[in-house]
Amino acid sequence: MAKLLEGKEVADKIKQELKASVPGLKNPPVLASILVGDNPSAVAYVKTQAKTAASLGIVYKLHQFPTISEEQLIDFVLKLNDDPSVNGIILQVPLPKEIDYMTVCEFILPHKDIEGMHPTNIGKVLFGRARIAACTANAVIELLNSTGVDLYGKEVVVVGHSEIVGKPLAMLLLEKFATVTICHIATSQAGKLKEHVQRAEILIVAVGHPGLIKGEWVRPGAIVVDVGMNHVENDRIVGDVEFDAAKERAAYITPVPGGVGPITVAILMRNLVEAAKEQQS
Repeated sequence: MAKLLEGKEVADKIKQELKASVPGLKNPPVLASILVGDNPSAVAYVKTQAKTAASLGIVYKLHQFPTISEEQLIDFVLKLNDDPSVNGIILQVPLPKEIDYMTVCEFILPHKDIEGMHPTNIGKVLFGRARIAACTANAVIELLNSTGVDLYGKEVVVVGHSEIVGKPLAMLLLEKFATVTICHIATSQAGKLKEHVQRAEILIVAVGHPGLIKGEWVRPGAIVVDVGMNHVENDRIVGDVEFDAAKERAAYITPVPGGVGPITVAILMRNLVEAAKEQQS
């Protein structure tokens, strides 16, 4: 039976460190949050961000637009770039189909990009020089560190190759000399997903497909980090891994919700504080 790998304790430790460092800044950090539309998941995430920010002495400014064009959104980002009081900018997802997330991200100044998604910041991850890295990817690393596992030489399988999680996470894992395999939809269509999952000493799944990874595929004694958040019938939230079956085989497994999520918000705030320190110095 697997031990639950919950994120709250790790997140609380990060937040305690931030509570000690924020008062030392010249001014309280200011986070500008942009929300387009009223997606329930995005709205819930915004509320969590605002609550966390308030507890840390961070100023959280929400800018919500019922509708907006990509060009108008870029213009608004440029205004936030020019505002010296704003230390960090976050663009909430999902966005309407007519707005390309990565296109807009490229217009956020790298030193105000607290999500770590600007090409400059992603490039620094590639070279192992990042001060600010993608929040969810960094949260997974923090969670793995909390187990005490040495990633050196470990067989790590990442299922999902998104710009937000899979790709930056692979770079962060390579920095720790893990042996990294990335799987995606083509892996599944080729009928090879199961064989890759079965050999994973550490399995990380971030796809957004409930029950994609069968519990019987999990290698005995593996560490399973499920980043997926899927709304299913009866208003339940489940991950991408068959939890009940997987927990019988794994050594550690994240609950969904309650695993990576709490740490992601804490990392976001840590990135903001790092950005504020750099700007105020």
